[in-house]
Amino acid sequence: MHTKHLTPTPSAGDFGLLLVRLTFGLLMVGHGAQKLFGFFGGGGLTATGQGFARLGFRPGKLFAVIGGLSEFLGGLGFALGLLTPLAAAALIGVMINAMATVSGAHGLWDTNGGVEYSVCICVVALAVAAIGPGRLALDRFFPWGTGGWAEAGFALGLGGIGAAITLSL
Repeated sequence: MHTKHLTPTPSAGDFGLLLVRLTFGLLMVGHGAQKLFGFFGGGGLTATGQGFARLGFRPGKLFAVIGGLSEFLGGLGFALGLLTPLAAAALIGVMINAMATVSGAHGLWDTNGGVEYSVCICVVALAVAAIGPGRLALDRFFPWGTGGWAEAGFALGLGGIGAAITLSL
């Protein structure tokens, strides 16, 4: 007996994950582009590097590149659903750094300069790593494309380790 292999039609959940990935991912691409290229009203590497130096990161410009690339490439991977656990780790790591150095002292709410925005990005990145990026993602062809405990642990662990290393330098 011959059975035809049918690819299931993407579900509402797959489209929902695509919407979340595109929204958060592309906003993070823009956030990184502000740092790296001065797009969207950002300061570019020189001004961002000076800001990082004022926060104690030396050399400031190098840390601006690291932060900008983490946001830009992490956001791009997240939006495309490509290397999702690694993209989530980049976003989690950079947001932990933002909370530890900038917004943590201002409480929870963003209206006071608090951690609200960064917490939301971390939770969404971790949740998508756990759930998987959905069928409308490039990762659907890879073993990590369905998410799971290992993928979520990788994203959180690598993001946390990267943040700890950066904060200790």
